[in-house]
Amino acid sequence: MEGAVVIRIVDAWDQEEIVHLYRAGGWWKDEYDPGSVPDLIRGSFAFAVAIDKKTGHAIGMGRVLSDGISDGYIQDLVVLPEFRKKGIGKEIVGALFGHCTRAGISWIGLIAEPGTESFYQPLGFRPMKGYVPLLWTSDRPC
Repeated sequence: MEGAVVIRIVDAWDQEEIVHLYRAGGWWKDEYDPGSVPDLIRGSFAFAVAIDKKTGHAIGMGRVLSDGISDGYIQDLVVLPEFRKKGIGKEIVGALFGHCTRAGISWIGLIAEPGTESFYQPLGFRPMKGYVPLLWTSDRPC
């Protein structure tokens, strides 16, 4: 796969391709508006797309949420199933990490899905002992 894929930090991308990637990750809900994809990309500190050089289509993506000053959070990392296990996810993380560190952001975290720790740990990510990720649910108003 080496040389067949290029990773780019983008400000825009074809919304149907991004929706396809979100579906591949299991994160797209039918009620979501595909028209919101451009805002999602622009609202990210960094949005990386893995592009198949042969077709020009996106085969993977990831993004960072950050204020651009201190912390960065990687999320939505996905590679299409037929392109997995070829180092593309690692390249996407590397591009996002590089974008952050060039901006002076050195605290970069993520919440890994169960069973994916073996992917992230060789890239330098470690469990945060003593911390518990939490998610707000709509059963109680803030």
